[in-house]
Amino acid sequence: MKEDRSDSLRGRGAVSNPDNRYDTFSRESFDDGWGAADEEPRRLKTTLMVDNSRTVISYNESPDVPFDRSINPYRGCEHGCIYCYARPGHAFLGYSPGLDFESRLFYKPDAEDCLRRELAAGGYRCAPIAIGGVTDAYQPVEQRLRLTRRILELLHACEHPFTLVTKSALVERDGDILEAMAARGQVQVMISLTTLDKDLARRMEPRAAAPLRRLEAIRRLSRRGIPVGVLVAPVIPGLTDNELERLMKAAREAGAVSAGYILLRLPLEVADLFREWLEVNVPDRAQRVLNLIRDTRKGELNQTGFGSRMIGSGPYAELIAQRFELARKRLAFRDSGELNCGDFIKPATDPRQMRLL
Repeated sequence: MKEDRSDSLRGRGAVSNPDNRYDTFSRESFDDGWGAADEEPRRLKTTLMVDNSRTVISYNESPDVPFDRSINPYRGCEHGCIYCYARPGHAFLGYSPGLDFESRLFYKPDAEDCLRRELAAGGYRCAPIAIGGVTDAYQPVEQRLRLTRRILELLHACEHPFTLVTKSALVERDGDILEAMAARGQVQVMISLTTLDKDLARRMEPRAAAPLRRLEAIRRLSRRGIPVGVLVAPVIPGLTDNELERLMKAAREAGAVSAGYILLRLPLEVADLFREWLEVNVPDRAQRVLNLIRDTRKGELNQTGFGSRMIGSGPYAELIAQRFELARKRLAFRDSGELNCGDFIKPATDPRQMRLL
């Protein structure tokens, strides 16, 4: 059901709530005369539900990402970024990738206990864990639930290295842990930036930190000796790609030491959701943006093959890659170094149990 709620969606990214692709039936809204446009629109509230998964570490074998394991404390993301490639995953939970994804969130209250068991397992071998690689670990509900904080406290106690990617300034709250881990070479933080245009950011990623606030987060973390990088993601052809060099320069001046980028990906339902958002928010540019995306995706709006899904293909995608590399060298960004995995200490399965050695 593509229900148009654009009048009541302040603070939300999607403008509709399409059917779950696994639903047997599809629905379509219509005006039956009993409720119409003169009614006061309802504000869409966030609902929290418990995630009963038995594990918290997810493993992957993708050659496109620099890690083989990750932790995502939340499913769904209140930031509401319209382009988020994680949206289709909500269909597996029985919900829509549209408004449901950003308003019906799952959280795992026992995430810390699950992580302790997994780290303590006899066959576990230490390697950097990516925190928030799918949905943001510092989305607004984290301020109250503190799941990410408890996970980081356990990783700190075990001297287990990790990386973080976030669009939130809330990451500063955990600066004490990040600073201690940085001193041991066990952490890398990436702040994701899409645009410096505050108005565009508000419409495109409505509940994420404002662009200047993210730059300030880079500055504050960097001053504490925490290695911070900038992830220009996603680069949107025809909409934000013209800002690539300015974004990198602003991040470098704020203290970012490394940089990366990802070209816009529009898997499954995200393509229609993004097209709909363009038509509502930037109708004068919508068709040009879609055409340029197709130019970078072999005539389609998405590519799924390894090696191209993150950076695209074709002349326009190659031009973006060249611009990024030139800016990276000119601004003296360095490659992210390897994190220290040699000091890992397995936790006791019972946190009250004292260590023998």
